Amino acid sequence: MRIIVDAFGGDNAPIEILKGAVAAKNEFGCDILLCGDEEQIRACAKENDIDLSGMDIETADGFIPVEEDPRSLLKQYKNSSLGVACRALAEGRGDALVSAGSTGALVVGAIFIVKRIKGVRRPAIATIMPGDKGNFMLIDGGANIEVTPEALNTFALMGSVYMDKVMGVADPKVGLLNIGVEPNKGTELQKHAYPLLEQNEHIHFIGNAEARDVPACVADVVVCDGFTGNVFLKTYEGVALTLFSNVKEVMMKSAMTKVAALILKGGLKDLKTKFDANAVGGAPILGVRKPVIKAHGSSKEVAFKNAIRQAISFTESGAIATIEENLPKKERADESAETEAEE
Repeated sequence: MRIIVDAFGGDNAPIEILKGAVAAKNEFGCDILLCGDEEQIRACAKENDIDLSGMDIETADGFIPVEEDPRSLLKQYKNSSLGVACRALAEGRGDALVSAGSTGALVVGAIFIVKRIKGVRRPAIATIMPGDKGNFMLIDGGANIEVTPEALNTFALMGSVYMDKVMGVADPKVGLLNIGVEPNKGTELQKHAYPLLEQNEHIHFIGNAEARDVPACVADVVVCDGFTGNVFLKTYEGVALTLFSNVKEVMMKSAMTKVAALILKGGLKDLKTKFDANAVGGAPILGVRKPVIKAHGSSKEVAFKNAIRQAISFTESGAIATIEENLPKKERADESAETEAEE
């Protein structure tokens, strides 16, 4: 299996990306195609004693800054590390793509270069998040600010397949993120999405899920629009960081609390590990023809290695084929002409 890596995507590129790619190659036995300025890649590897032997490099012209319009990937930055990586995946020179670069640009590349699955109008970011009883998925994590009820229904299907095939969660429970559990709660979007989800025979829909219950893993797949999803996940991250910071501060207040900290050290370490996003590695972009993983922008070696592990699992799972098979026939037919027009 060959994983395509955007070597210049992310806050810690290229050094941490190269370290993660090497670690993944050694641990998982995959081939790696690095996309980026070859001269800079080799200079970084030499300076930091990173062994790139056995890896291929496809040179690129710089990278797309996160502040740039994501659509510029298709023209101004088409030869950037991400642009080259997306084309390599689309042309079959690798099995999956991993990038820690601009989320918007990666979504654009996934949709317009890698291409959508026929029947999927809106690919979505499926963020895997740590919860009280394990991981749960939030979909959409930010790719689509405005969506239709039909899109939420598709998100639920794609998320269910991924959690089953890739994450090993049998018969994953699907919840619609809402302000109450009653079927008539929410905006017109949630009210119209509810019956579609209820009638979807390919998912295990449990009804509405309130935000306060999501961390307790009331659902394995939590469905929402990208605006709501992005606000939720960033709030979730912020609360976790604030909580751990305050616990640390309290534990260091006095000699007595420091003794307590030593006693609780093992338990606190386990708690921190339980909510460590680095263990997951990245978020798949679901709804495109080949596996694309968005690693966190601040990824370091371990997180990026795990993002590659996730890409390998995604590829081996056959999840994309299952998603395509389970899409409603009408949606596949309606979408066919639109997808072909893009090509």
